[in-house]
Amino acid sequence: MEEPTGMAKAGQAEALSSLIARAARAGKGAPPVERWNPPFCGDLDMEIRSDGSWWYMGTPINRMPLVQLFSSVLRKDDDGQTYLVTPVEKVGIRVADAHFLAVEMVVTGTGDSQLLTFRTNVGDVVEAGPAHPLRFVEDGETGGMKPYLHVRGRLEALVTRSMTYELLELGEEATIDDRNVIAVRSGGALFPVMEVDRLEMLSQ
Repeated sequence: MEEPTGMAKAGQAEALSSLIARAARAGKGAPPVERWNPPFCGDLDMEIRSDGSWWYMGTPINRMPLVQLFSSVLRKDDDGQTYLVTPVEKVGIRVADAHFLAVEMVVTGTGDSQLLTFRTNVGDVVEAGPAHPLRFVEDGETGGMKPYLHVRGRLEALVTRSMTYELLELGEEATIDDRNVIAVRSGGALFPVMEVDRLEMLSQ
């Protein structure tokens, strides 16, 4: 996405105000953004950074109600790009990592009945399970694990580092697709973290 300059910035500010007004109307309840097919209207100089903060034209958006409003009309399409979508327009934004952060986790039940319920930084409450799987990615920089939780559509929340340790403490050995893995259980599903051999190698 190209960075806007000069008059384009003034145009973006006006476009953003209009978008906010339309998003506010669209955001009543749960917007069916996956069913909307509006025309693409260009890119905004807006970014969701890796710490979950939202920025517009280099300035943080500190008003949580506004962030929550934007998050309600967020959509990632099959082209890999993320957009803010209303019934009449679609504008592109940048995402450094995940769309949200999972900032709180509650564990209920034990064994096969264990359920992990997460709260995101924008207020979504999501129960991990077959409809909202967890996936684990090895961080190439640190060698640690980065867990992601499916929230809706193609949108995911990155589990915060401190909560990742809590999550990994719930790991158990299991066999999935003929592989011996460490996995996390929730909602009747097992989500592989890494192969046991890989964990043993990292622990040496």
